[in-house]
Amino acid sequence: MARGAGAEVTDVACCHTRRTALPSSLPTRPLGKAHLATSKEDLVTTRGVVYIHAAPPALCPHVEWAVGGVLGMRVTLDWTPQPTAPGTFRAELSWQADPGTASKLASALRDWMHLRFEVTEEPSAGAEGERYSSTPTLGLFHATTGVHGDIMVREDRLRAALARAATESAIGAAAEGATDGDIDPATRVMQEMQALLGKAWDDELEPFRYAGDGAPVRWLHQVV
Repeated sequence: MARGAGAEVTDVACCHTRRTALPSSLPTRPLGKAHLATSKEDLVTTRGVVYIHAAPPALCPHVEWAVGGVLGMRVTLDWTPQPTAPGTFRAELSWQADPGTASKLASALRDWMHLRFEVTEEPSAGAEGERYSSTPTLGLFHATTGVHGDIMVREDRLRAALARAATESAIGAAAEGATDGDIDPATRVMQEMQALLGKAWDDELEPFRYAGDGAPVRWLHQVV
């Protein structure tokens, strides 16, 4: 019995020795949700472009201040004359920053009535791409974009557009005393689709985009 007790104590001591030696040979790493959240925030960024299609000279420094305020740094743009609207200037800025930066940039620029601009943001982990377009006559347009820059329209918006087209066709036929054949439902649907795709903004801005081909582009990274 004494030998058995002694052997049991020895076994416990040996096991204790082995267990205390293992941690020193294993790498350690932080665990928990806080660590995972910090790692994701450090890694997730996205890219985009600010297109100032036309700005009066007096607005140019204000545009630089607004963009710099969002990106957290001083911004100096390379302004060139905009031939489509003589007396105005254009500039482009490529940026890299946190997801959602395009929305902040558009909000910072939208209040100037005489400014034509667009802001794009590429899709990133957990965030869809975005495009904002603004003109003095039409205001601000927003669209969700895919990896190739194409506009992505959600199912609920498509269903709502089809419902509006059907309702407007019926109301128009009743108001005009016309038959179903006098109102073209396809025309109503086409108008709704064009509104979802921002066709009016494309039509107005396309000449300004074309005039900007080959213009200098500046790259900026957000200050963290």
